[in-house]
Amino acid sequence: MDTKIFRDLSYGVYITTTLDGQRPTGCITNSVMQITSSPATLAVSVNHDNFTNGCIAKTGKFTVSILPENTDPVLIGAFGFQSGKDKDKFAGVDYELAEGIPVVKASMGYMVCKVISTMETSTHTVFLGEVIAAEVYERTAPAMTYAYYHAVLKGKSPKNAPTYQPPEEESKPKASSGGFVCQVCGYVYEGEDLPTGFTCPVCGVSRENFKPRKPLSKFMCQVCGYVYEGEELPAGFTCPVCGVGRENFKQIS
Repeated sequence: MDTKIFRDLSYGVYITTTLDGQRPTGCITNSVMQITSSPATLAVSVNHDNFTNGCIAKTGKFTVSILPENTDPVLIGAFGFQSGKDKDKFAGVDYELAEGIPVVKASMGYMVCKVISTMETSTHTVFLGEVIAAEVYERTAPAMTYAYYHAVLKGKSPKNAPTYQPPEEESKPKASSGGFVCQVCGYVYEGEDLPTGFTCPVCGVSRENFKPRKPLSKFMCQVCGYVYEGEELPAGFTCPVCGVGRENFKQIS
């Protein structure tokens, strides 16, 4: 079975929130759909391993905040790749309460739902909710689609997302010299060797003024899978997708 066809289905990127007692919590969801218009009902799929799942079941309410394309990736990282059981995901997040349930203000708007039914699958609970409140915020960008999140933001899917697919094995990259750098102006010549008689097209110096450039290394975030390319990770670097520090990165090439 070729599961890549599932990537052609349409999804959004949402933050589904609820309460853990009196504490706000939530997670990133992408399988959200309107079921009926009158009364208005929504269905959202939440993995059994998500802390939010059990909190929705206890609270009986949830909200869905719709994220725009210009959403801060750190917000997606916090709600998508870290557990509300161990972390206060709302620390530093601008939010308000609607019908007693937290909603993220850095969104296009929200819908508050009262759970009226559930369906269990092997890995997820589908919560069917009747919409009891909704609001539209200022629109600063189009709604983010899952395709945009992957193709433009280079985002990764959490392993407990219903749309998660294991990454395809990539062929090993060909060995590369990394090119040659002009020591005068910084021009980079891409090639395995400098041609005889070569001169820098920018500053005109000869080939003896070039030194081999070190190939760029790749560092992978062990939380979300984001890959940073560079000679080394900068001091104080944090993952632009999930927000963890450089100590959570591992060099892979």
